[in-house]
Amino acid sequence: MPVVAYEKVCKTYGEGATRFQALTDVDLKIRQGEFVAIMGPSGSGKSTVMNIMGCLDTLSSGSYRFCGTPVESLSQDQCAVLRRSYIGFVFQGFNLLRRTSAQENVELPLVYRGQRPIQRAERARAALAEVGLKGWEHHTSAELSGGQQQRVAIARAIVTEPMVLLADEPTGNLDSHRSQEIMQLLVRLNQDRGITVVMVTHEPDMAVYADRILRFVDGRLVGDTAKDLATGAFTSEGGR
Repeated sequence: MPVVAYEKVCKTYGEGATRFQALTDVDLKIRQGEFVAIMGPSGSGKSTVMNIMGCLDTLSSGSYRFCGTPVESLSQDQCAVLRRSYIGFVFQGFNLLRRTSAQENVELPLVYRGQRPIQRAERARAALAEVGLKGWEHHTSAELSGGQQQRVAIARAIVTEPMVLLADEPTGNLDSHRSQEIMQLLVRLNQDRGITVVMVTHEPDMAVYADRILRFVDGRLVGDTAKDLATGAFTSEGGR
């Protein structure tokens, strides 16, 4: 069973003269343990695909199933539980509380889960160590570099042990060296922990770290290519 399955998903914003068709008849499946990059020009619908996937937005028609559950039939509270329990988010802008320590930032999702302070602190420290920030727990985000801030954001995303990690332009605010470090970290989390990674990016150099690329144009899925493990090239149609 796929972790994510879209069937004829459409998304429309506005009405009348302001009506905009963001997605049209999107069919796709993502299986547990895949690393998928979503690419396309501005306005192609790639961020809308991810927002629906993360229950941050709703579809207009069609069906979205998460591990077989039809998400469109869930209430807002049920969608919130799904997000908290199974999905981690990483954003281009890091979205950290600037005057709050790295550890406290990472603890936030656990606060929402109602975990005890001692447990939160232990899990946050472990997540920071996993992303290479042991010893930086008490630094605020204002005291960290861009690469370190994104590592904190990734630690915050994985501290709940999600099934799926959604990364929206995770290297967009970083230089090339830091970008490569972040991508190598995402690959390690995907391979070592089996976390399904879905990443929106407009950078081909970052997309090559994935093992599958979905390409969108004008709200339609126009390409689904998988990496050839022997050559590293994206040559075969995914069509999964």
